[in-house]
Amino acid sequence: MTNSQAYLGWILLALAIGLELSATILLKVSDGFSRLWPSVMMFVCYAASFTFLNFAVKYMPLAVAYAIWSGVGITLIGVVGHYFFGERLRLTSMVWIGFILIGIIGLKWSDS
Repeated sequence: MTNSQAYLGWILLALAIGLELSATILLKVSDGFSRLWPSVMMFVCYAASFTFLNFAVKYMPLAVAYAIWSGVGITLIGVVGHYFFGERLRLTSMVWIGFILIGIIGLKWSDS
């Protein structure tokens, strides 16, 4: 695999993560599917996220791509929930999120 192909895989994965984050925010905004457009856009964003993730795994191992997609998504949605939705983020939660990030980094290093 060339460097440009690996770079493309990371770009596709970043797009998948951004769309997954958007979809999860819309999940909250849809208010239990009681708001039509946020609900519709949530499904669109999740579908697009999985599509980009599907393309990303052409250029990187599935385990690495999925771990990064889910772990970064968990971390970002925790931050968004805290700062934009006023959700409490306990110290213990932040510690466990840190362990998720350490696991992702370790998985990526072991793939290199």
